[in-house]
Amino acid sequence: MTGTDVFTPKERSAVMRRVKGRGTAPELIVRRQLWALGARYRLNRADLPGKPDIVMAGRRLAIFVHGCFWHGHDCARGARVPKANRDYWVAKIAANRGRDATHGEALRKAGWRVAVVWECELKPVEALEQRLRGWLEGVSEKRERARGPRPLRHGARKSAAPPPP
Repeated sequence: MTGTDVFTPKERSAVMRRVKGRGTAPELIVRRQLWALGARYRLNRADLPGKPDIVMAGRRLAIFVHGCFWHGHDCARGARVPKANRDYWVAKIAANRGRDATHGEALRKAGWRVAVVWECELKPVEALEQRLRGWLEGVSEKRERARGPRPLRHGARKSAAPPPP
């Protein structure tokens, strides 16, 4: 055993291997909300820096769903540092934060919008939904303004009024 850790290094490694990286409960909550809002997405695209949890390529939006503890959020859960093996955890979480910043910057430089949902921000559900809706609708409005008015399709009417008899 090292320091005050209750596990041997081999046992600690086995415990850490069992920690999920994909399909976590917070990620599933965000995915269900996005699906209910009509958004379609891909998961964990390996060709993008950091393998974002949720990717909407058409919207150039990469969403990371972070656990507060694992990514060092400044909330009550994220600020908590284990008493056992403190140096290990401080270094690990600092490395995670640095990696998150590097991946986010690489995505932004490549023209992606990067959004982070923290585990502590999942409730109330209405606030999460409003935030997700903002990300989804914000892109549509920008795209519409950049594109300008759409031309009418062949056979489409300019007004909803019925044709004259």
